[in-house]
Amino acid sequence: MTKLFFDNLVAFEEIEVFIKDSASSEEEKEELWELVDEVINNKVVEKILDRLPRDNHEEFLEIFHKCPHDEVHILGYLKEKTGKDEIEKELKQELENISSDILQELMPQDEITAEMRVSKK
Repeated sequence: MTKLFFDNLVAFEEIEVFIKDSASSEEEKEELWELVDEVINNKVVEKILDRLPRDNHEEFLEIFHKCPHDEVHILGYLKEKTGKDEIEKELKQELENISSDILQELMPQDEITAEMRVSKK
């Protein structure tokens, strides 16, 4: 996994545990993580572009491709261009939603139902 500016905003322990427990080989684990990374990255960029004024899309993508790991620079840019000091909180919530969606896609439906029953107790 490549380090990205939003990595510190949310942890993906449940997905990690699921992949670790369900993958039959290292290659399969790597494949699953690549798919998860791709989905997360695409969803995060999509949400950011939804919040940024259209005139800033190209500039943001250039910054993101140049230094995808630079949390201070990218989050500072987003705060400045969106006018929102809460952008980190919004991204964190979005990442939690994405994580939940991915987990639902990965898990068979009967496991989700059983897990929800246990977590409600």
